Amino acid sequence: MYINFWYPAGLATEIAGTPVRRRMLAQDFVLWRDQAGRVQCLANTCIHRGASLADGKVLGDDVQCPYHGWRFAGDGRCTAIPSLGRGARIPGRARVDAYPVAEKYGLVFVFLGDLPEVERCPIMDIAEYRGEAPDPGWRATIQHFTWDIDYQRSVENGLDGAHNEFVHPTHGYSGDRDDIRIAVEDYEIVDTEWDSGHFSSRRAPPLADAKMREASGRTVDAVIRGGTGHHGAAMVWTLIHPTDRISIHQYLFETPVDEGRTSLYLVNLRNFLLDPAEDPRMMGRNEVVALQDRDVLQAVRPVLTPPGRTKEFFTPADITIASYRDKLKAWEDRGWRIDMAEVNRTRGRTAFAIPSPARRQQGGWVLDPVPLIPARVAAAAAATPGV
Repeated sequence: MYINFWYPAGLATEIAGTPVRRRMLAQDFVLWRDQAGRVQCLANTCIHRGASLADGKVLGDDVQCPYHGWRFAGDGRCTAIPSLGRGARIPGRARVDAYPVAEKYGLVFVFLGDLPEVERCPIMDIAEYRGEAPDPGWRATIQHFTWDIDYQRSVENGLDGAHNEFVHPTHGYSGDRDDIRIAVEDYEIVDTEWDSGHFSSRRAPPLADAKMREASGRTVDAVIRGGTGHHGAAMVWTLIHPTDRISIHQYLFETPVDEGRTSLYLVNLRNFLLDPAEDPRMMGRNEVVALQDRDVLQAVRPVLTPPGRTKEFFTPADITIASYRDKLKAWEDRGWRIDMAEVNRTRGRTAFAIPSPARRQQGGWVLDPVPLIPARVAAAAAATPGV
Protein backbone atom coordinates (compact mmCIF):
# COMPACT_ATOMS: atom_id res chain seq x y z
CA MET A 1 0.00 0.00 0.00
CA TYR A 2 1.25 3.46 -0.92
CA ILE A 3 0.83 6.93 0.52
CA ASN A 4 0.82 10.09 -1.63
CA PHE A 5 -2.15 9.21 -3.84
CA TRP A 6 -5.83 10.17 -3.95
CA TYR A 7 -8.20 7.45 -2.75
CA PRO A 8 -12.03 7.36 -2.84
CA ALA A 9 -13.53 7.45 0.65
CA GLY A 10 -17.17 7.14 -0.38
CA LEU A 11 -20.06 8.50 -2.35
CA ALA A 12 -20.58 12.23 -1.96
CA THR A 13 -24.12 11.50 -0.77
CA GLU A 14 -22.79 9.37 2.10
CA ILE A 15 -20.95 12.23 3.83
CA ALA A 16 -23.24 14.63 5.68
CA GLY A 17 -23.34 16.46 9.00
CA THR A 18 -22.53 13.46 11.16
CA PRO A 19 -19.10 11.84 11.46
CA VAL A 20 -18.37 8.93 9.12
CA ARG A 21 -15.60 6.43 9.76
CA ARG A 22 -13.55 5.11 6.85
CA ARG A 23 -10.68 2.65 6.88
CA MET A 24 -8.06 3.21 4.19
CA LEU A 25 -4.45 2.01 3.93
CA ALA A 26 -5.00 -0.01 7.13
CA GLN A 27 -5.67 3.21 9.10
CA ASP A 28 -8.90 4.85 10.30
CA PHE A 29 -10.22 8.27 9.32
CA VAL A 30 -13.19 10.47 10.15
CA LEU A 31 -15.06 12.51 7.53
CA TRP A 32 -17.86 15.04 7.87
CA ARG A 33 -19.28 18.13 6.18
CA ASP A 34 -18.81 21.51 7.78
CA GLN A 35 -21.44 24.26 7.78
CA ALA A 36 -20.38 25.40 4.31
CA GLY A 37 -20.89 21.89 2.96
CA ARG A 38 -17.16 21.13 2.56
CA VAL A 39 -16.03 17.61 3.37
CA GLN A 40 -13.29 17.42 6.01
CA CYS A 41 -11.07 14.43 6.75
CA LEU A 42 -8.88 13.79 9.79
CA ALA A 43 -6.97 10.87 11.25
CA ASN A 44 -9.56 9.20 13.47
CA THR A 45 -7.49 8.85 16.66
CA CYS A 46 -7.95 11.55 19.28
CA ILE A 47 -4.52 12.59 20.53
CA HIS A 48 -5.76 12.88 24.14
CA ARG A 49 -6.65 9.30 25.05
CA GLY A 50 -6.97 7.57 21.71
CA ALA A 51 -10.74 7.62 21.28
CA SER A 52 -12.45 7.35 17.89
CA LEU A 53 -13.46 10.79 16.65
CA ALA A 54 -15.95 9.17 14.28
CA ASP A 55 -17.94 8.05 17.33
CA GLY A 56 -18.41 11.67 18.37
CA LYS A 57 -20.50 14.40 16.80
CA VAL A 58 -20.18 17.51 14.67
CA LEU A 59 -20.48 20.85 16.45
CA GLY A 60 -20.45 23.79 14.06
CA ASP A 61 -17.48 23.15 11.77
CA ASP A 62 -15.68 20.88 14.23
CA VAL A 63 -15.79 17.23 15.18
CA GLN A 64 -16.06 16.55 18.92
CA CYS A 65 -14.43 13.55 20.57
CA PRO A 66 -16.96 11.36 22.44
CA TYR A 67 -14.56 10.61 25.31
CA HIS A 68 -13.60 14.00 26.80
CA GLY A 69 -15.16 16.50 24.41
CA TRP A 70 -12.02 17.73 22.69
CA ARG A 71 -12.93 19.47 19.43
CA PHE A 72 -10.95 19.51 16.20
CA ALA A 73 -11.33 21.76 13.17
CA GLY A 74 -11.08 20.58 9.57
CA ASP A 75 -7.40 21.60 9.47
CA GLY A 76 -6.64 19.31 12.42
CA ARG A 77 -6.21 22.04 15.08
CA CYS A 78 -7.73 21.37 18.47
CA THR A 79 -10.22 24.17 19.18
CA ALA A 80 -11.51 23.18 22.63
CA ILE A 81 -10.29 21.18 25.64
CA PRO A 82 -13.17 21.32 28.15
CA SER A 83 -11.07 20.13 31.11
CA LEU A 84 -8.86 23.23 30.76
CA GLY A 85 -11.84 25.52 31.19
CA ARG A 86 -13.55 27.99 28.88
CA GLY A 87 -11.16 30.29 27.00
CA ALA A 88 -8.04 28.32 27.94
CA ARG A 89 -5.06 28.49 25.62
CA ILE A 90 -4.84 25.40 23.41
CA PRO A 91 -1.29 24.03 23.11
CA GLY A 92 0.06 24.17 19.56
CA ARG A 93 0.94 20.46 19.67
CA ALA A 94 -2.73 19.61 20.13
CA ARG A 95 -3.55 18.71 16.53
CA VAL A 96 -4.27 15.68 14.40
CA ASP A 97 -3.44 15.02 10.78
CA ALA A 98 -5.82 16.62 8.24
CA TYR A 99 -5.98 15.56 4.61
CA PRO A 100 -6.89 17.35 1.36
CA VAL A 101 -10.35 16.42 0.06
CA ALA A 102 -11.88 16.73 -3.41
CA GLU A 103 -15.33 15.86 -4.77
CA LYS A 104 -15.49 14.59 -8.35
CA TYR A 105 -17.74 12.26 -10.33
CA GLY A 106 -20.07 11.85 -7.34
CA LEU A 107 -17.23 10.56 -5.15
CA VAL A 108 -15.25 11.98 -2.24
CA PHE A 109 -11.49 11.61 -2.71
CA VAL A 110 -8.90 12.03 0.04
CA PHE A 111 -5.20 12.65 -0.57
CA LEU A 112 -3.41 10.37 1.87
CA GLY A 113 0.13 11.64 2.06
CA ASP A 114 2.37 14.60 2.74
CA LEU A 115 3.32 15.81 -0.76
CA PRO A 116 2.73 19.47 -1.57
CA GLU A 117 -0.04 20.06 -4.10
CA VAL A 118 2.22 20.72 -7.09
CA GLU A 119 3.90 17.31 -6.73
CA ARG A 120 0.78 15.16 -6.38
CA CYS A 121 -0.53 12.65 -8.86
CA PRO A 122 -3.91 14.09 -9.92
CA ILE A 123 -7.18 12.24 -9.62
CA MET A 124 -7.74 10.19 -12.76
CA ASP A 125 -9.41 12.31 -15.43
CA ILE A 126 -12.75 11.23 -16.86
CA ALA A 127 -12.83 12.84 -20.29
CA GLU A 128 -16.62 12.60 -20.47
CA TYR A 129 -16.92 14.96 -17.48
CA ARG A 130 -16.23 18.61 -18.27
CA GLY A 131 -18.36 19.77 -15.36
CA GLU A 132 -20.17 18.29 -12.39
CA ALA A 133 -22.29 16.04 -14.64
CA PRO A 134 -21.42 13.93 -17.70
CA ASP A 135 -21.28 15.68 -21.04
CA PRO A 136 -24.39 15.53 -23.27
CA GLY A 137 -24.64 12.18 -25.01
CA TRP A 138 -23.24 10.22 -22.06
CA ARG A 139 -24.93 8.47 -19.14
CA ALA A 140 -23.03 7.67 -15.92
CA THR A 141 -23.63 5.10 -13.19
CA ILE A 142 -21.61 4.35 -10.03
CA GLN A 143 -21.29 0.95 -8.38
CA HIS A 144 -19.48 0.07 -5.17
CA PHE A 145 -17.96 -3.26 -4.16
CA THR A 146 -15.89 -4.30 -1.15
CA TRP A 147 -14.06 -7.58 -1.63
CA ASP A 148 -11.50 -9.73 0.14
CA ILE A 149 -8.84 -9.27 -2.52
CA ASP A 150 -5.53 -7.44 -2.80
CA TYR A 151 -5.98 -4.09 -4.54
CA GLN A 152 -2.85 -4.68 -6.63
CA ARG A 153 -4.24 -8.00 -7.86
CA SER A 154 -7.39 -6.09 -8.82
CA VAL A 155 -5.53 -3.36 -10.70
CA GLU A 156 -3.45 -5.92 -12.57
CA ASN A 157 -6.59 -7.86 -13.48
CA GLY A 158 -7.88 -4.69 -15.14
CA LEU A 159 -4.65 -4.40 -17.14
CA ASP A 160 -4.77 -8.05 -18.21
CA GLY A 161 -6.22 -8.44 -21.69
CA ALA A 162 -5.55 -12.19 -21.77
CA HIS A 163 -7.96 -13.09 -18.96
CA ASN A 164 -11.10 -11.94 -20.79
CA GLU A 165 -11.15 -15.02 -23.01
CA PHE A 166 -11.49 -17.37 -20.05
CA VAL A 167 -12.99 -15.41 -17.14
CA HIS A 168 -15.78 -13.62 -19.04
CA PRO A 169 -17.81 -15.85 -21.40
CA THR A 170 -19.47 -12.80 -23.00
CA HIS A 171 -16.07 -11.29 -23.88
CA GLY A 172 -14.51 -14.19 -25.77
CA TYR A 173 -14.82 -17.84 -26.71
CA SER A 174 -13.67 -19.60 -23.51
CA GLY A 175 -10.61 -20.92 -25.32
CA ASP A 176 -12.57 -22.70 -28.04
CA ARG A 177 -10.84 -20.83 -30.88
CA ASP A 178 -7.33 -21.45 -32.14
CA ASP A 179 -6.66 -17.81 -33.05
CA ILE A 180 -6.75 -16.16 -29.63
CA ARG A 181 -3.05 -15.26 -29.57
CA ILE A 182 -2.62 -11.68 -28.40
CA ALA A 183 -0.65 -9.70 -30.97
CA VAL A 184 1.47 -7.70 -28.56
CA GLU A 185 3.43 -6.28 -31.49
CA ASP A 186 0.24 -4.40 -32.42
CA TYR A 187 -0.15 -2.83 -28.97
CA GLU A 188 -0.31 0.95 -28.84
CA ILE A 189 1.57 1.57 -25.59
CA VAL A 190 0.68 4.30 -23.09
CA ASP A 191 3.50 5.24 -20.73
CA THR A 192 3.49 8.51 -18.76
CA GLU A 193 4.65 9.63 -15.33
CA TRP A 194 1.56 8.20 -13.66
CA ASP A 195 0.07 5.82 -16.27
CA SER A 196 0.86 2.54 -17.97
CA GLY A 197 -1.56 1.12 -20.50
CA HIS A 198 -2.19 -0.07 -24.01
CA PHE A 199 -4.71 -0.04 -26.83
CA SER A 200 -5.25 -3.20 -28.85
CA SER A 201 -7.67 -5.04 -31.11
CA ARG A 202 -9.23 -8.44 -30.51
CA ARG A 203 -11.97 -10.61 -31.93
CA ALA A 204 -15.14 -10.72 -29.85
CA PRO A 205 -18.61 -12.26 -30.15
CA PRO A 206 -21.71 -10.06 -30.48
CA LEU A 207 -23.06 -8.55 -27.29
CA ALA A 208 -25.07 -11.11 -25.33
CA ASP A 209 -27.81 -8.70 -24.24
CA ALA A 210 -30.37 -8.36 -27.06
CA LYS A 211 -31.11 -4.69 -26.40
CA MET A 212 -27.43 -3.80 -26.29
CA ARG A 213 -26.85 -5.85 -29.43
CA GLU A 214 -29.56 -3.89 -31.20
CA ALA A 215 -28.05 -0.59 -30.05
CA SER A 216 -24.61 -1.65 -31.28
CA GLY A 217 -25.83 -2.65 -34.73
CA ARG A 218 -23.56 -5.72 -34.65
CA THR A 219 -24.92 -9.27 -34.71
CA VAL A 220 -21.80 -11.19 -35.76
CA ASP A 221 -18.28 -11.72 -34.51
CA ALA A 222 -15.99 -8.79 -35.15
CA VAL A 223 -12.62 -7.28 -34.30
CA ILE A 224 -13.11 -4.55 -31.71
CA ARG A 225 -10.74 -1.86 -30.44
CA GLY A 226 -10.20 -0.94 -26.84
CA GLY A 227 -7.70 0.23 -24.28
CA THR A 228 -6.89 -0.20 -20.61
CA GLY A 229 -4.38 1.18 -18.17
CA HIS A 230 -3.74 2.32 -14.63
CA HIS A 231 -3.38 5.84 -13.25
CA GLY A 232 -1.32 6.12 -10.09
CA ALA A 233 -1.30 3.25 -7.63
CA ALA A 234 -4.96 2.22 -7.60
CA MET A 235 -6.99 3.68 -10.46
CA VAL A 236 -7.84 1.89 -13.72
CA TRP A 237 -9.33 3.11 -17.00
CA THR A 238 -10.92 0.80 -19.58
CA LEU A 239 -12.26 2.07 -22.92
CA ILE A 240 -14.41 -0.41 -24.85
CA HIS A 241 -15.72 0.25 -28.37
CA PRO A 242 -17.86 -2.73 -29.45
CA THR A 243 -18.71 -0.88 -32.69
CA ASP A 244 -18.26 2.57 -34.19
CA ARG A 245 -21.68 3.47 -32.80
CA ILE A 246 -21.37 2.64 -29.13
CA SER A 247 -18.74 3.15 -26.43
CA ILE A 248 -18.41 1.92 -22.87
CA HIS A 249 -15.84 3.81 -20.83
CA GLN A 250 -15.12 2.53 -17.33
CA TYR A 251 -13.12 4.19 -14.58
CA LEU A 252 -12.29 2.14 -11.50
CA PHE A 253 -11.16 3.93 -8.33
CA GLU A 254 -9.82 1.57 -5.67
CA THR A 255 -8.92 1.98 -2.01
CA PRO A 256 -6.91 -0.62 -0.11
CA VAL A 257 -8.84 -1.06 3.14
CA ASP A 258 -6.42 -3.50 4.75
CA GLU A 259 -4.05 -6.10 3.39
CA GLY A 260 -6.21 -8.36 1.26
CA ARG A 261 -9.35 -6.21 1.42
CA THR A 262 -10.27 -3.58 -1.16
CA SER A 263 -13.04 -1.04 -1.72
CA LEU A 264 -13.83 -0.40 -5.41
CA TYR A 265 -15.91 2.35 -7.04
CA LEU A 266 -16.79 1.79 -10.70
CA VAL A 267 -17.84 4.87 -12.67
CA ASN A 268 -19.33 3.59 -15.94
CA LEU A 269 -20.00 5.90 -18.90
CA ARG A 270 -22.03 4.86 -21.96
CA ASN A 271 -23.17 6.74 -25.07
CA PHE A 272 -26.19 4.55 -25.85
CA LEU A 273 -29.41 3.48 -24.09
CA LEU A 274 -29.27 6.83 -22.29
CA ASP A 275 -32.66 6.58 -20.58
CA PRO A 276 -32.11 6.26 -16.79
CA ALA A 277 -34.52 3.34 -16.92
CA GLU A 278 -31.73 1.42 -18.65
CA ASP A 279 -29.35 1.86 -15.69
CA PRO A 280 -30.35 -1.42 -13.98
CA ARG A 281 -29.66 -3.31 -17.21
CA MET A 282 -26.18 -1.82 -17.54
CA MET A 283 -25.34 -2.07 -13.86
CA GLY A 284 -26.51 -5.67 -13.77
CA ARG A 285 -24.21 -6.50 -16.68
CA ASN A 286 -21.31 -4.73 -14.95
CA GLU A 287 -21.94 -6.64 -11.72
CA VAL A 288 -21.94 -10.02 -13.46
CA VAL A 289 -18.58 -9.24 -15.05
CA ALA A 290 -17.18 -7.81 -11.81
CA LEU A 291 -18.18 -10.87 -9.79
CA GLN A 292 -16.49 -13.13 -12.33
CA ASP A 293 -13.28 -11.20 -11.68
CA ARG A 294 -13.82 -11.31 -7.92
CA ASP A 295 -14.32 -15.08 -7.87
CA VAL A 296 -11.02 -15.67 -9.67
CA LEU A 297 -9.09 -13.13 -7.61
CA GLN A 298 -10.31 -14.44 -4.25
CA ALA A 299 -8.71 -17.80 -5.04
CA VAL A 300 -5.37 -16.41 -6.31
CA ARG A 301 -2.31 -17.25 -4.19
CA PRO A 302 -0.46 -15.70 -2.62
CA VAL A 303 -3.22 -13.28 -1.62
CA LEU A 304 -0.80 -10.34 -1.77
CA THR A 305 0.87 -9.66 -5.09
CA PRO A 306 4.52 -10.74 -5.10
CA PRO A 307 7.00 -7.94 -5.80
CA GLY A 308 8.85 -7.66 -9.06
CA ARG A 309 8.48 -10.24 -11.84
CA THR A 310 10.54 -13.25 -10.77
CA LYS A 311 7.92 -15.04 -8.62
CA GLU A 312 5.42 -15.28 -11.48
CA PHE A 313 6.02 -16.32 -15.10
CA PHE A 314 5.38 -13.30 -17.33
CA THR A 315 4.59 -13.46 -21.04
CA PRO A 316 4.65 -10.64 -23.61
CA ALA A 317 0.92 -10.06 -23.05
CA ASP A 318 1.76 -8.99 -19.48
CA ILE A 319 3.72 -5.95 -20.64
CA THR A 320 1.36 -3.42 -19.04
CA ILE A 321 1.32 -5.31 -15.75
CA ALA A 322 5.12 -5.35 -15.77
CA SER A 323 5.18 -1.60 -16.37
CA TYR A 324 2.75 -1.05 -13.48
CA ARG A 325 4.99 -3.05 -11.14
CA ASP A 326 7.98 -1.01 -12.30
CA LYS A 327 6.14 2.18 -11.36
CA LEU A 328 5.20 0.78 -7.96
CA LYS A 329 8.85 -0.01 -7.35
CA ALA A 330 9.82 3.53 -8.30
CA TRP A 331 7.25 4.91 -5.83
CA GLU A 332 8.56 2.54 -3.18
CA ASP A 333 12.05 3.87 -3.87
CA ARG A 334 10.72 7.37 -3.15
CA GLY A 335 9.66 6.18 0.31
CA TRP A 336 5.91 5.97 -0.34
CA ARG A 337 5.27 2.29 0.44
CA ILE A 338 3.85 1.48 3.87
CA ASP A 339 5.91 -1.02 5.87
CA MET A 340 3.06 -3.35 6.76
CA ALA A 341 5.38 -5.80 8.49
CA GLU A 342 6.22 -3.08 11.02
CA VAL A 343 2.60 -1.94 11.27
CA ASN A 344 1.52 -5.52 12.02
CA ARG A 345 4.37 -6.05 14.47
CA THR A 346 3.23 -3.12 16.60
CA ARG A 347 -0.53 -3.63 16.10
CA GLY A 348 -2.46 -2.87 19.27
CA ARG A 349 0.48 -1.08 20.88
CA THR A 350 1.00 1.94 18.61
CA ALA A 351 -1.48 4.28 16.95
CA PHE A 352 -0.18 5.59 13.65
CA ALA A 353 -1.31 8.31 11.27
CA ILE A 354 -0.70 8.64 7.56
CA PRO A 355 1.63 11.69 7.41
CA SER A 356 -0.29 14.75 6.21
CA PRO A 357 1.05 17.76 4.26
CA ALA A 358 1.25 19.81 7.48
CA ARG A 359 3.99 17.53 8.80
CA ARG A 360 6.37 19.09 6.29
CA GLN A 361 5.85 22.49 7.92
CA GLN A 362 5.42 21.58 11.59
CA GLY A 363 7.05 19.26 14.08
CA GLY A 364 6.01 17.89 17.45
CA TRP A 365 3.19 15.58 16.40
CA VAL A 366 1.63 13.32 19.00
CA LEU A 367 0.86 10.34 16.78
CA ASP A 368 3.73 8.54 15.06
CA PRO A 369 3.69 8.56 11.25
CA VAL A 370 2.89 5.22 9.70
CA PRO A 371 6.13 3.26 9.10
CA LEU A 372 7.35 3.43 5.50
CA ILE A 373 9.86 1.35 3.55
CA PRO A 374 12.95 3.61 3.59
CA ALA A 375 13.51 5.58 0.41
CA ARG A 376 16.50 4.75 -1.73
CA VAL A 377 18.67 7.86 -1.54
CA ALA A 378 19.45 8.02 -5.26
CA ALA A 379 15.83 7.52 -6.27
CA ALA A 380 14.53 10.05 -3.76
CA ALA A 381 17.07 12.63 -4.86
CA ALA A 382 16.22 12.15 -8.52
CA ALA A 383 12.55 12.67 -7.75
CA THR A 384 13.07 15.81 -5.66
CA PRO A 385 13.08 19.12 -7.57
CA GLY A 386 16.33 21.00 -7.17
CA VAL A 387 18.30 18.04 -5.85
